Amino acid sequence: MSDIQSVLLGLLQGLGFSTVFLLAVFLGFCVLVGLTKLRPIDKRSRVVRSLDDRLGSGSRYLPPSVPRGPADQLKTPELLEQSASQE
Repeated sequence: MSDIQSVLLGLLQGLGFSTVFLLAVFLGFCVLVGLTKLRPIDKRSRVVRSLDDRLGSGSRYLPPSVPRGPADQLKTPELLEQSASQE
């Protein structure tokens, strides 16, 4: 009975240590890859997120007042009526 317990204990320890090791390797890799994305992007950078980054035009953000597509969801009749009733 003692031999079976020691074999089971060794098996559980081996599985536990290998699971913790693989988890640490995976998390370390994810953190390392994630940190490389935090640096600024320019034409000489090795990290390319999109074609705009490679060409150097960078990201352009639209102001909130610009309509978005064929229907501006912020200016629907329901929302305009609700904002008019609150004033």
